[in-house]
Amino acid sequence: MHAITDEAAHLIAFERMDGGKVTSITISQDKAFTAAGARKATHVYNQACQPGNLVFGIHTAIGGRLCVVGGGLPVEVDRQVVGGIGLSSGTPQQDMECAQAGIDYFLKYR
Repeated sequence: MHAITDEAAHLIAFERMDGGKVTSITISQDKAFTAAGARKATHVYNQACQPGNLVFGIHTAIGGRLCVVGGGLPVEVDRQVVGGIGLSSGTPQQDMECAQAGIDYFLKYR
């Protein structure tokens, strides 16, 4: 699955691949929401969201929409966040790599 949001974290595109996990629908959208809204990659939250850290528990904010699983990246143009991309159904590392490939394609052909 992949989800794309605008800079305000509103969903503007979504595609479900054949055979994709039904749970990945929500997860991919929440990854894109988090990346655009927080203006940082979801894996950054994962690293910071550990017991004892000040940001621990942030994943429960906003009705649980903040995602701390790798695979959500902010989309930046000229150092400004213009949206977010979230992928789900692979491993977090695979989702991160595919999200980056999508951003690279977008920046090359925009």
